[in-house]
Amino acid sequence: MKLSVKVDYACRVLVQLARRHGGEELAHIEELAQSEAVPANYLVQILSELRNGGLILSRRGKQGGYALARPAADISLFDVVTLIEGDVLELGGAVQGQSGRRVAQAWREVRAVLEAKCRAVTLEQLAAKSGEEMYYI
Repeated sequence: MKLSVKVDYACRVLVQLARRHGGEELAHIEELAQSEAVPANYLVQILSELRNGGLILSRRGKQGGYALARPAADISLFDVVTLIEGDVLELGGAVQGQSGRRVAQAWREVRAVLEAKCRAVTLEQLAAKSGEEMYYI
């Protein structure tokens, strides 16, 4: 399984919005693009998908910008990934051959663990962690 750059950018920008959630000011594309090193032109497309998917709200005009549509604790990585990518670990129905059923069962188990972990990680958790990486010598 390989997640797209689009999912990575969406997650990073949503974490930035989670850090601001509850504040008065809305986030602007330029600030989000700069703080998360996301190309602004590409970010416009991503924000549109996130808005259409109900994860963020937008307002036009001088006081406009972007904000989370619901609390950061209610948005998980699973929500973001499925909105942007759809079903990430889609399993085929083929169970032919001597090992087909066993292999299919193993993939179902992997999918269940992956989905559970993605559902468990919220934007609130990601926003609460320090923005700076820790380096140990």
